[in-house]
Amino acid sequence: MTSTTSFSAVPRWIYAIGAVAATAMLVPLLAMVLRVDWTRFVPLVTSESSLDALLLSLKTSAASTTCAVVLGVPLAMLLARGHFPGQRLLRSLVLLPLVLPPVVGGIALLYTFGRQGLLGKSLELAGIHIAFSTTAVIMAQTFVGVPFLVVSLEGALRTAGTRYEAIAATLGAAPWTVLRRVTLPLVLPGLASGAVLAFARGLGEFGATLTFAGSLQGVTRTLPLEIYLQRETDPDAAVALSLVLVAVAIIVVSLAYRPLRGTFRSTPSRGLRP
Repeated sequence: MTSTTSFSAVPRWIYAIGAVAATAMLVPLLAMVLRVDWTRFVPLVTSESSLDALLLSLKTSAASTTCAVVLGVPLAMLLARGHFPGQRLLRSLVLLPLVLPPVVGGIALLYTFGRQGLLGKSLELAGIHIAFSTTAVIMAQTFVGVPFLVVSLEGALRTAGTRYEAIAATLGAAPWTVLRRVTLPLVLPGLASGAVLAFARGLGEFGATLTFAGSLQGVTRTLPLEIYLQRETDPDAAVALSLVLVAVAIIVVSLAYRPLRGTFRSTPSRGLRP
C-alpha cells in the first residue's frame, strides 16, 4: 500500500516544465547582474538624478496606491455584490488598462486633463494645472494600478460569499457596520495583495507617465524614466538602476503573497452593533 505521506498531487512533468519556465525568467536577471559594473555601483545608484528618481517613484507609487484603494474598493464591491444593467460592460472598462498599452492610457489622460483636454480647459481656467506635473504621475500610476486591486479584491469578495454579511444584517447591523466589521476583515488579504500589486505596478509604470507627465527631474522623472534616459548616455548606470528597481520590485511583490495571520481567527459577527 502506498503511503499517503509520499503522495504528490503534482506530476513530475509539471516540475520539468516549471523548471524551464523558472529558468527562462531567471536567466535574463542573471545576465543583468553579471553586466553590472560593481566597482562603480554605489556612485551610479547614488547620483543626484538617480536618488531623485527613486524617491519620486516611491512617493508617487504610495500616493497612487492610496488613490487606487479609495477608488478600487467601491468598484470591486459593485462588481462582486451589485446587480445592475451594464455591469459586465463596467467590468470590461475597469479592467481595460490591463490589456491596453500604457502609452494609450497616457494619451487618454492627456486628452482628458491636458491643457486642451476635455476637462483640462476648465481646470486651466480655474488655475489648476495637471499635465506634466507630479499629480499627473500619480494619476497615470493610479490609472494602471486600479485594475490590479479590483481583480484581487473582487475575487476575494466572491470567494468569501455573503453568509456572514447576511447573519450580521439579521442581527441588526447597519450596512456601514457590516462593511466595516465583517466584509473588510474577511477580504483583508485580498485587499492587501491588490494594494501591493498596485504599488508595484505604479513603481514600474513608464509609458503612461512619459506621455502624460513628461520627464522633469525631481518632478515627473520616475526611476523607469531615469533608466531609459541613462541607457542612451551611460549604459552602466542604466543597468545598475535596473537592478535596484528589480530588487525593490521583488521585495514589494513578495509582500503581496505574505500570509496575514490572524485575519480569520475571530468570528466576524461577534460584538456587532447596529
